[in-house]
Amino acid sequence: MFRTAFLRNSRLVTSSNIKQRLYSTAGGGNKTGNAPSVPAMLAVASMGFAAYYTLVKSREGQSLPRKKNAAAVEQEEALKEQKLQDKLAKRDLETKPIPAFKPDEVTVVFVLGGPGAGKGTQCDNLKKDYGFVHLSAGDLLRAEQKREGSKYGEMINNYIKEGLIVPMEVTIALLEQAMKEAIANGQGTRFLIDGFPRKMDQAIKFEEVVVPSKLVLYFECPEEVMLKRLLKRGESSGRVDDNIESIKKRFVTFIETSMPVIDEYAKQNKVKKVHCDQPVEKVYENVKSIFDELFNEKK
Repeated sequence: MFRTAFLRNSRLVTSSNIKQRLYSTAGGGNKTGNAPSVPAMLAVASMGFAAYYTLVKSREGQSLPRKKNAAAVEQEEALKEQKLQDKLAKRDLETKPIPAFKPDEVTVVFVLGGPGAGKGTQCDNLKKDYGFVHLSAGDLLRAEQKREGSKYGEMINNYIKEGLIVPMEVTIALLEQAMKEAIANGQGTRFLIDGFPRKMDQAIKFEEVVVPSKLVLYFECPEEVMLKRLLKRGESSGRVDDNIESIKKRFVTFIETSMPVIDEYAKQNKVKKVHCDQPVEKVYENVKSIFDELFNEKK
């Protein structure tokens, strides 16, 4: 009986509490209560579901979804890199000088060798047999040195006297002008440029602003042979650099500056070497075979 009464009272209390809670959540009248709003409850439920989903996936050993997969990120980075390269290429194109001549229209052969190697003699033969225009960088500089009113005259004189290299901007400008004049006068479009380039920066600059070269003809000759030739020439040439002091300086300059040019072009398979401690006729036979091969390849 006591148990029955207790249960009845418990049911009444529970029923009363339920009614009271239902009434309080209704939010009627002036009662504010502590119950959360519906949007807040939905937000909490969403967060709970997300946490539960993450926990389940991690237990299953699955990677969680990302905003961007690796392939998409890589593709996006590649696109950015391509845009950067295009921008740099466009800038280089805008700033890079346009050569004065096209390589398929003009043939340039650099003729290098120590002073007194016989470059001038062999170039004269090539002029007759292959229609080349022979341009000596040294001759052009000396002519400019003597030209009345030349702003470079005194400077060129000092450089030549000391066996030093004249600034490349002067030499390249003189060569380009001489080539334009030769073409305008109908002398042809094949050029032997003798004694140039004497440094690699000269070669690079010339090929950027004038025209790329076809090959380098290198006359190799022992110093003692060249020295005898130059001293003999100095007896009648009247050149300020045909004396023993200037000649020795020129030998040093050639070894230190011009040989690296030859070595660099050799890496590009553009150097043809001719030994010059032989009779002139024998040297020219070797030279001629080089140019026969060059122009046969062009055909």
